[in-house]
Amino acid sequence: MWTANSQPGSITDVAGLAVGHFTDTRRPTGCTVIITPDGSVAGVDVRGAAPGTRETDLLHPSNLVDRVHAIVLAGGSAWGLDAASGVMQWLEEQQIGLPVGFGLVPIVPAAVLFDLPVGNARIRPDAQAGYAACVAASRQRPLEGNVGAGAGALVGKIFGLRRAMKGGIGSASMTVNGITVGAIIACNALGDIINPATGLLLAGARTADGAAMVDSRAALIAGDSPKPVMAGTNTTIGVIATDAVLTKAQAHRLALVAHDGLARSINPVHTLSDGDTLFALGTGKAGKPADMMLLSTLAAEVTAMAVVRAVMAASGITCDGLHWPSATDLRPTSTSAP
Repeated sequence: MWTANSQPGSITDVAGLAVGHFTDTRRPTGCTVIITPDGSVAGVDVRGAAPGTRETDLLHPSNLVDRVHAIVLAGGSAWGLDAASGVMQWLEEQQIGLPVGFGLVPIVPAAVLFDLPVGNARIRPDAQAGYAACVAASRQRPLEGNVGAGAGALVGKIFGLRRAMKGGIGSASMTVNGITVGAIIACNALGDIINPATGLLLAGARTADGAAMVDSRAALIAGDSPKPVMAGTNTTIGVIATDAVLTKAQAHRLALVAHDGLARSINPVHTLSDGDTLFALGTGKAGKPADMMLLSTLAAEVTAMAVVRAVMAASGITCDGLHWPSATDLRPTSTSAP
């Protein structure tokens, strides 16, 4: 059984993928790129009510293009979608893309999260940031916590920004019967983060004095009123990948069921103020057809593991007089969450 402090593999354990981060040194923000040079069958499922995305319509099973060459996860709200342009530029320089008769067109879907309250909101990922993330990409285990798309992520904002804690980015993988499934998740959730293996509350909303965590679900049920939150100012985004051979419909299904992992580890989740979006990739490098029951089980599991890793690897930050502690700064507390 994995624990919150364990390092249960990473998405780069899936053959055919490389991951790179760009972390801005001027304020906590950045972007993360998942590159699949040979192209991967892809799907997406947008479950949050306030998403910021690019090139998601083409991933619907009824549409023509079935392979992508990279996926971008970025901070900066809608501004961060510009990072995908830099990724396209880098891929074109590497002669990676969809042949269209007049050259190559790299297919680069993207999703963003809202980290504008953390520092100067005019600083956000752009095309240069996306290009830099590609240059940094490798098959090594990616860094976690306050890097890339997770640099400015916060969690537990349901009772106000001042009572939130530090979010981040995390990764995990599992291999069963010669098939590997991995996930990388940037967690900027409105809700609390719970370790589904133990039921412990790891990070989320804090008490008014900031000294301890509050179980947001229990507080809401008890009648506490959440602080009004603008739509789209929270979001958990990520990529689930496997080396199994997938069809486009199966990739779509894998993205859909991976949200079960978010539901196990984030509460509340998929709210009107979140833009939760998960992509799925099938590199096919294992050469084995998909066992969708197994893949679905593993997808939900590694997604939950990556969420936990995102907050456990994060470090507390102070910005503009506000301090957001990390999960390791406060002791985990018991919760009735399953």
